[in-house]
Amino acid sequence: MAAFEPKNPGYRAASIAMFDGQPAMHALGIVIVRLAPGEVELAMLHAPTLTQQNGFIHAGIITAGLDNACGVAAFTLMPKEADILTVEFKTTLLAPARGERFVFKAEVVKPGRTLTFCEAKAFAEHDGKTTLIATMTGTLMAMLPRIAASHEPRASRA
Repeated sequence: MAAFEPKNPGYRAASIAMFDGQPAMHALGIVIVRLAPGEVELAMLHAPTLTQQNGFIHAGIITAGLDNACGVAAFTLMPKEADILTVEFKTTLLAPARGERFVFKAEVVKPGRTLTFCEAKAFAEHDGKTTLIATMTGTLMAMLPRIAASHEPRASRA
């Protein structure tokens, strides 16, 4: 992967603060394990409350972890004044989410001024083995403050 230079020298603290400001991640028990410009690794432990009828972690939970990993990875490269919002993602589920611990790794493929494209992978750790269980591609948008519209009248367009 190409090394990226963050636009915000305080990207690490800003990214952690953005992540910590998400009650959903706290509810799921997802934490940041590793953070670098354009990259992140998140993890969560198995919890019976997050399973579906067959005892696997629900696909929606896996998708939430992948989406958030893409978001944090993209956010590390955004300007200080930016916020972030997912605008599109595609998830492919490859294996049942069975494990004691789940890891979500994401990296920026193409950063842009407004849109950033990321790829992510989810892994399940079970009985000493690691299994790739899902992938995601995502597009994230930098939400930048808008400049106040001028109050001067516009020229007529006759």
